[in-house]
Amino acid sequence: TMGGKMNHNIKALLMLSTMLMLTCTPSGSEWVSLFDGNSLNGWKASENPDTWKVEDGKLVCEGPRSHLFYIGEYQNANFKNFELEADVMTMPGANSGIYFHTEYQETGWPDKGYEVQVNNTHIGAGDYRELKKTGSLYAIRNQYKTIVKDNEWFSVAIRVVNKRVMVKINDMLVVDYIEPKNPIRQDSYAARLVANGTFALQGHDPDSKVYYKNIMVKALPDDLEETQPEPAIADEISAQIDELHAGNFPVIDAHVHLKGGLTLEEAKANSRRVGINYGIAPNCGVGFPITDDQGIYDFVESMEGQPVFLGMQAEGREWVSTFSKEAISQFDYVFSDALTFTDDDGNRTQLWEKETVHIKDKQDFMEMYIDRIQSVMNDEPIDIFVNPTFLPEEIEAEYDELWTEERMQKVIDAAVKNQIAIEINARFKIPSAKFIKMGKASGVKYVFGTNNGAKALGRLEYCLEMMKECGLTSEDMYILPH
Repeated sequence: TMGGKMNHNIKALLMLSTMLMLTCTPSGSEWVSLFDGNSLNGWKASENPDTWKVEDGKLVCEGPRSHLFYIGEYQNANFKNFELEADVMTMPGANSGIYFHTEYQETGWPDKGYEVQVNNTHIGAGDYRELKKTGSLYAIRNQYKTIVKDNEWFSVAIRVVNKRVMVKINDMLVVDYIEPKNPIRQDSYAARLVANGTFALQGHDPDSKVYYKNIMVKALPDDLEETQPEPAIADEISAQIDELHAGNFPVIDAHVHLKGGLTLEEAKANSRRVGINYGIAPNCGVGFPITDDQGIYDFVESMEGQPVFLGMQAEGREWVSTFSKEAISQFDYVFSDALTFTDDDGNRTQLWEKETVHIKDKQDFMEMYIDRIQSVMNDEPIDIFVNPTFLPEEIEAEYDELWTEERMQKVIDAAVKNQIAIEINARFKIPSAKFIKMGKASGVKYVFGTNNGAKALGRLEYCLEMMKECGLTSEDMYILPH
């Protein structure tokens, strides 16, 4: 069930008896197998039936596009509220999916219903980069981080009650979506709605090989009443986030700290509610929570299987010699900034702390600061430069004067030269639109980040504003490792 995977021995017994009991099973009272392990009885394939076969009790999908629709007797192949479970194994590069509330169609991608994505390592074809990974409610609530592996069996569990859709991968809740009253849907997804219908498995392309087994369903009463959480806020920002999911734009906040009382469970719940994937980033360096390699290994182990990216915030300039390359490589990405450095007088400066900032001349400070930023990008093995164009409080009001085009271009050139992405920071609302447009013209890649100092994360409001004002597309975004 959604609370834990059904014992496989029980499933095997159920499969043997299901075909004998379909017509007498009370709705909602039993788990029923939709696949007998020996044949395609109860299923109908579209356009390329040879894509589907049964081997050693497993349903094998390999070949040209074809969708396998359940047309059996249970519930007359028409489900509203239900629980579905299946065990799945993907081969490298494979793409597939599980549709619900759909209906048979002879050709093409199913128009009706939702798809739960099955894709661990498929990256798309041609100019299209597929970002939606296993567990995504396809183009509605995308999961960008792969949390299971090819060549290994994993479980997919889908639960639908009224307008609420929950998806678990290996018992990890990755989607908890409540369809709003008037959901925004692009034309191609117009029928992606909670309604009723059957199930379908997707054969995506000839290079995708996927195995299914233990396909079990339990119909739930149509009039089932359950207490459900409040749906996400229906406003312009939520509509923009929904449109980005549909447009294959990576809706990711790569700079989230578990601080200010924020727990991992709270962060995940917030992520599911607002539709923003998170990158959890501990502070690593002398005097910070993680100070050595063992701290990195312990953190990464504690996050195994979690539906979040893992980012390393490399603190200070000595971090490069503090941690080994092997330990650093445990993270999905590494980022740093120039807010901590030793100034020309030998003072260790932390630009966000008033007592460490000693600005004698603003112009001299800026020249020294640009030099430090370039040094970070040129000399440190980072993927992302965060808190860009930050200024200490005593001069931040002069941002437009001090951040000249020449200085901006020096930072942009260093980022392009070293293939380092620039963060658009929601907390400090930097860099400016002018910087972002200049960077876009030079080929800079961007990421979104909150850099929360407290529990509240917001919804990347400044990032979304800049994305719209500066015309950023998915092509302008740095793609985090999956």
